[in-house]
Order: sequence, then structure tokens, then C-alpha cells
Amino acid sequence: MSQKKFNHKKRFGQNFLINENIILQIANSIDYKNNSQIIEIGPGLGALTKHLIKKCEPIIIEIDAEAICYLQKNLSKKLNIIHADFLKLNLNSILKKKNIIIGNFPYNISTQILFKILEHKNKIETVVGMFQKEVSERICSKPGSKKYGITSVLVQAYYNTQILFNVNSDNFRPKPKVESTVIKLTRNNTKKINCNEDVFKSLVKQSFNLRRKKIRNAIKLNIIDLIKIDLDLLDKRAEELSVEDFINLTNLITENES
Repeated sequence: MSQKKFNHKKRFGQNFLINENIILQIANSIDYKNNSQIIEIGPGLGALTKHLIKKCEPIIIEIDAEAICYLQKNLSKKLNIIHADFLKLNLNSILKKKNIIIGNFPYNISTQILFKILEHKNKIETVVGMFQKEVSERICSKPGSKKYGITSVLVQAYYNTQILFNVNSDNFRPKPKVESTVIKLTRNNTKKINCNEDVFKSLVKQSFNLRRKKIRNAIKLNIIDLIKIDLDLLDKRAEELSVEDFINLTNLITENES
């Protein structure tokens, strides 16, 4: 399959980045000197891959057999490619002690990719990825913002977030109907949050599902719990609570239930 034909073939929700300067910026956003294993998700035509292989030997995860053939023919037959759906792949079989994930993530599964990364947070120290601009803003937003939500809290509990740059839709083929943003996630020092993680996740989701309500009305607590828990936290709305506030509230709830 020729590049021209492949470029115009929209597959698996992916839009191919064609601006070389932006591709190089993404490639240069990670540290190649800290002995981390580098994993690229969804290489497509290898626009990013060709820069990565100049500096490391990445593991490449690609679901599309035609894309794999294209990469092997036009870049190298020796590429370490795993033909798999990233969302179904057993990452424990490939992750080393330290890993960096990079990619122009398909918009339709980008949030799912992110949550799978969170499942392996203690082995994935850096993520550099292209997301739909709106999704990137949700990931990186801080308390008080209307865009601050479930994804913001769950990601920021374990990663420092940074918006690197925006990418206009003219830089893709096929041209998407949305704008894009490249972000960087860097693992923070929290090996494990200081609360019950399952309760924490449930609390965050409950709170934001009714984000216009104060916490006391958004989450299910009996009257005894309400009396014992910090009233300042209960009188706020979800978007006003920091990650630390949600952790403290989780502990207050679990302590009262025990």
C-alpha cells in the first residue's frame, strides 16, 4: 500500500500527523537518557517512530496489520512491533521497571488508554501523548475550573500534568473536526495514595456525576456520617475539591464506616 493511499485511509479512529516540526517536537519531549523502556502506541505511518528509532529501540504497539506491513517495509523489518489492541494487551508481559509511553493516540479510545496507564502507574513514569484538546484540558485542569472533573482528579493523584502545545487540525490527514493538544504526564512521588483507592475512585465519580450539588447532597451518607465529617468539605462542590481534599474525605468516610 502506498503512503498516499494509506494517508487517506482513516482507520481505528486515528488521524495521521503530517507536520514534521510538530512530530519532532513530540519526539524531543521525552528523556532518552534515563534507561527507561519507550513504548509507542498507534504508530500509523511511523511519523514519530522514525525519530524514536534514531535514539532508542522502542516497543511499538499497533492493532492494524496493514500499518505494520507499511512500517516494516518503509522503516525496518527489525522493528519490535506487537500486533495487538493496547486496551486488551497484558502490559505486565512487556513493562520493565521504568517505562515511557508516547503516541498520537486515537481520539475515540484516548481516555481508555489513559485509564489503562493508571492501572500500571508504578511502572509508567512518563506519558507524552496527543489528545483531543477538550480531553487534554480535562486531564490538566485544576480545582475551580468547569473542566476539572473525574479524569483530572484520578490522573493528578499520581501524575503531574503539563500542556506542551496545541496542534491545529490542518496538521493532520484526514483533517479532524476538533483541535488537538500534546500533553506530558510525569509520575509524582505518590507511590500509593493515603486512603482506600476503591472508595476514593467511587467518591470522585459520585461527586462529579452531580457536580452542581454540594458534596453533602452528591454522595450517599447517613445522618451520623454527616455529623462527623468536616462540614467545610461537605459544603463545597466537586470542582472545588483538590486531590488532597478527596483523599481526606475518603478517609473520613471510611473511618466512620468502620
